[in-house]
Amino acid sequence: MTASRASLQRPEVRIVASPRRRRTVSARLVDGVLELRVPAAMPIAERERWAERMWTSIERRLQRARPSDERLEGRARELNRRLFGGRLRWTSVAFAEQRRRWGSCSAAGVIRISSRAAGLPDWVLDYLLVHELAHLLEPDHGPGFWALVDRYPLAERARGYLLAIDHGMAEVLLPEG
Repeated sequence: MTASRASLQRPEVRIVASPRRRRTVSARLVDGVLELRVPAAMPIAERERWAERMWTSIERRLQRARPSDERLEGRARELNRRLFGGRLRWTSVAFAEQRRRWGSCSAAGVIRISSRAAGLPDWVLDYLLVHELAHLLEPDHGPGFWALVDRYPLAERARGYLLAIDHGMAEVLLPEG
């Protein structure tokens, strides 16, 4: 079992037995509780087997949805190769909890992308990476910086997408003018 898989704790299980259900079983997470909906006539042992089976399925989906720093690193390497001729160097690229920003890049080359971005389309995530990678060459948001960011063909579309999600980020993501 991987470290990230081990970090998921088995939730409390709440059984909702319905006399109207005949054969179907469904499950969902509600406030950290696995709610299992089963036919009222289902035996307790079978309910327990279904709870285990459904938890395994939900756990698998949650694992796939988790941000992957390796995926992010790979995307950054590819964008560096394609748009910056492979000349950029950074210390690390990873997802991080950031509530007010979509990303950041330190002078030491530490790039962080908000974990909120993990579920965004790849082309928008790529834009965020290009934005932060450009800061390795241009620390401020001047014309040279935006010229680098605009090498990404979907830059304008991605800015619009992010603006629609969170208009408060406009001053960080959009060029002045």
